[in-house]
Amino acid sequence: MNELVDQVAARVGIPAEVAEKAVGMMLGFLQREAADGPVARMIEAIPGASDLVAQYNGEGATGGGGILGSIMGAFGGGGIMALGQQLMSEGLGMGEISSLAKETIAIAEQHAGKDVVDEVVASVPGLSQFI
Repeated sequence: MNELVDQVAARVGIPAEVAEKAVGMMLGFLQREAADGPVARMIEAIPGASDLVAQYNGEGATGGGGILGSIMGAFGGGGIMALGQQLMSEGLGMGEISSLAKETIAIAEQHAGKDVVDEVVASVPGLSQFI
């Protein structure tokens, strides 16, 4: 595991394996949805983030399973809601997902700087209300 995963797991109170996959899924979502320049700078600045994105970027990218996933897939995506569903399918509750998002952003700010992270967040519709 890397420092990013260990910090998130400890702060959120979830197993490191779950944190690894969840952080990878979140960063992969940001890589797909956020403005290319800022998100690339952010991911490059966080030690181990590129590896997590490479490992988990495609995880559940089709909108998840179940009826809700089918509906969102039929309407062409789901964005942040689809990510939330994917994280819930990994056993995370809404409180844990919220904490996970906040901790991941806080760590990103430590490494990439607040201005870069703010650009990433601002470029993803609806993301700012979750962090």
